[in-house]
Amino acid sequence: MDGYEKLLEANKKWVNETLRTDPEYFDQFSGGQTPEYLWIGCADSRVPAEAITGAKPGQLFVHRNIANQVIHTDFNMLSVLQYAVEVLKVQHVIVCGHYGCGGVMNALTNQNLGLINKWLRHIKDVYRMHRTELDAITDEEQKFRRMVEVNTLEQVTNLAETTIIQKSWAETGFPILHGWVYDLETGLIDELVKMNSTETLEPIYVYDFDEEKRLRR
Repeated sequence: MDGYEKLLEANKKWVNETLRTDPEYFDQFSGGQTPEYLWIGCADSRVPAEAITGAKPGQLFVHRNIANQVIHTDFNMLSVLQYAVEVLKVQHVIVCGHYGCGGVMNALTNQNLGLINKWLRHIKDVYRMHRTELDAITDEEQKFRRMVEVNTLEQVTNLAETTIIQKSWAETGFPILHGWVYDLETGLIDELVKMNSTETLEPIYVYDFDEEKRLRR
């Protein structure tokens, strides 16, 4: 049996075991979804969102990419974000990075990796923004870990700078934004930052959603 066939067999086994325990298990999901959280995480196979948080099906709306990036020209991520915020009405958006991230590690080198160079460029920009702090760290492993953290923090800021989040903040005060980091060695998650609608952004990134003010101009 090929490796992929084992996945199909495991699926059938899971369905049978699940129905044996709860014959109506799948009925609860067929009518739609109402997740409370949007998870923006790394595509790394060692960081499965539901498994490391103990979340049940239907609780997390998940988007994953290399090094958990929030890029303002990434229409895939923006579409997921808009749907999660405006349609699903999630209350929390979580950006979760992880120590040992290959994307972050390679962004700190000068390797030519082909197409992915374009994606890692955004992480290199994060390094440039925090270069003074990072270059002052002499231990390479600690520097790498701190780079994972500042990358996550910058992605949360990128979220707050989107019109999708700011419009929702103006209308409802939600969602709350979170920056988390997952440790592969311990399995534990630490919260680095929590940001809500009362946070102050750099003025140049703040959009005006006051309709009456716009009409008076």
